[in-house]
Amino acid sequence: MKPAPYFRRARGFTLVEAIVAIVIVGILGAIVAVFIRAPMQSYADTVARAEASDEADLALRRMAREIRLALPNSVRVSAGGDSIEFLLTRTGGRYLAAEDAVLDRPVLDFVNPANTTFMVVGGLQTDVETSDYVVVYNLGPGLAPSDAYAFNSANRNIARVRTRAFAGGTRLELMDNPFARAEPMPSPGRRFQVVSTPVTYSCENGSGGLVLTRRANYDIRAEITDPMTGNATSAVLARRLASCANLFSYGAADVELRRSALVLLSLSLHTRGAGDAGNGSVRLVHQVHVDNTP
Repeated sequence: MKPAPYFRRARGFTLVEAIVAIVIVGILGAIVAVFIRAPMQSYADTVARAEASDEADLALRRMAREIRLALPNSVRVSAGGDSIEFLLTRTGGRYLAAEDAVLDRPVLDFVNPANTTFMVVGGLQTDVETSDYVVVYNLGPGLAPSDAYAFNSANRNIARVRTRAFAGGTRLELMDNPFARAEPMPSPGRRFQVVSTPVTYSCENGSGGLVLTRRANYDIRAEITDPMTGNATSAVLARRLASCANLFSYGAADVELRRSALVLLSLSLHTRGAGDAGNGSVRLVHQVHVDNTP
């Protein structure tokens, strides 16, 4: 007689076995997470620092490029070091003087204020607009009449351009001639500069925290604390600033820097938003040499 076939009953995991497997997987996951968290956090911090450093470096390079184009002796810094202002030059050259004894050519007249046209020796390098200014022998703020910031006073060394002149042109016409006075101040090298606009970089309160702002195309003002008038333009150069204090160093409070013609820029940026957990900051310092030969 053939024996009856044997059927083995199929079995699965029991509830206890499933719970034990879940617990073991959870423990292993926690152990792995402990070892992974530090490298991941380090990577995130490195990326945040790199982004903040790139933003700060770009802002510093932009400011340095324009500060190098500042009118000689026009750089000035606010008392708290949170703002810097200068007059941005478009071009420059040498003017024809009476001492050159060139007949039938207009000279920059330091005697007769009625003469408002002069000849540019060698021609202009770029176009000159009617919104530009011509400056001669600028010695800096507070040194009238050789202070270009005194544009709105009678005792000044700066005049508005009357007629547009193109690159290669040899003549400039001014709205008036403030250089002709009882005690004239001609340039020893017979040099002049053409200023396009004042420029201010300042640390201000913006949406989300402190921001670095560039302002330009406003009217020349006597003091850096005076309000800006005219059609000023504004652009944010950097965000997430950690502090506004001593952002710029130059001037009376920093005699050595002024004597060396060095502008010190110190920019600190948060690596994350000001309210984010684990927020740090990066600080970049840059020195800019300016040409103060009038």
